[in-house]
Amino acid sequence: MDTDARKLNSAADRKKRATTVRLREQGYTYRAIGDVLGLRQRTGAHWVEVARHEGAAVATGVGQRSALHDERRSLSQAQEELIRTRLTDKMLDQLKLGVALWTIDAVRELIRQRCRLDISIRTTGEYLKRQAYTPQRPLKKAYQQKPEVAQRWLATENPRIGQRAKAEHAEIQWGDETRQRSDSHAGRSHAPYGQESVRQVGGSRFTTNMITTATNRGKLRCMLYRETLIAYALIRFLGRLVRNAPAREVLQNLHNLRVHHSKSVRGSLEERKKRIELFFLPAYIPDPSPDEYLTSKLEQHALTDLPVRKQDKGESCARSAMKRLQLRPQRSQSTADIRMTHEAYADVFDCRVSIFAPFSISKRVGVRYQQYGFPLAKSLA
Repeated sequence: MDTDARKLNSAADRKKRATTVRLREQGYTYRAIGDVLGLRQRTGAHWVEVARHEGAAVATGVGQRSALHDERRSLSQAQEELIRTRLTDKMLDQLKLGVALWTIDAVRELIRQRCRLDISIRTTGEYLKRQAYTPQRPLKKAYQQKPEVAQRWLATENPRIGQRAKAEHAEIQWGDETRQRSDSHAGRSHAPYGQESVRQVGGSRFTTNMITTATNRGKLRCMLYRETLIAYALIRFLGRLVRNAPAREVLQNLHNLRVHHSKSVRGSLEERKKRIELFFLPAYIPDPSPDEYLTSKLEQHALTDLPVRKQDKGESCARSAMKRLQLRPQRSQSTADIRMTHEAYADVFDCRVSIFAPFSISKRVGVRYQQYGFPLAKSLA
């Protein structure tokens, strides 16, 4: 006979509890009660003890209440709220825990410091689950970011550039440098369940460097180079940009790098000041700019081709990918994740303004730029 009373439904449990209390009052031993009802002696004794101290109604489950918040819990409600606030509003370096991620051990240490309690890993996990916390892979975010500077630039400098471009019928382009490593890969590859897919790469790594610009109409320009970015490469690209651009002026926005402010670059711009002018994004802008869409497109095209063994092949794949994007500007205009969030950019969109800001193909970051309203989306949709 199964003597596990936990498997009983509510009605059978109440009936068996009441019968146990009645038989005990009639003088039956716990062993006899257990043999008749199929209970362990300890279970019957516990029910009778509860009836003796709290009444038969509680022992038989009649009028039984649920546990209060602080009952059978190591942490009180106030302590739980304190821990939740620390997890949400504080960074780990502020709490001086000596760890980089909120692991269960880190939460246990926080509880030990703040509440003077040493609870188990399982209990800590239950508290996190109750508060709807789940383990996630965190996004990377530079601590030097200055969102207030970016917002100020968007509110002052960006509208001024847009108004000037509209008045002078100038073309605004946004550009920066990027690179593609030979051992980088994008996309997914099917494999049997439980077996990890493998992509073979060469033992020697090389990098394909590229300078690119883009407009909100999907017009892309690029130049590949092998050396690290120096002023000469940038001057060469700007010269090509001016020669291939329409007769109107080009307003070029670049990231605020030191090489962009070099004397040779400034001297070259002075010679072409009637055709091109540079503007710079503020330093430490928060999160990636809208040009992440171009990064993903380039990854989808170039990094899913045949394995690259030589640098010439890598450059050929990157060049082919950019040509495909150039020939199909609607692909660059169909980025669904990019939406305009500020009406202040209406004039900018009317004068064909776009943005192209720094990214690294080998380290793709999640698209989070729309929160800051970088202009790219309205005419792309």
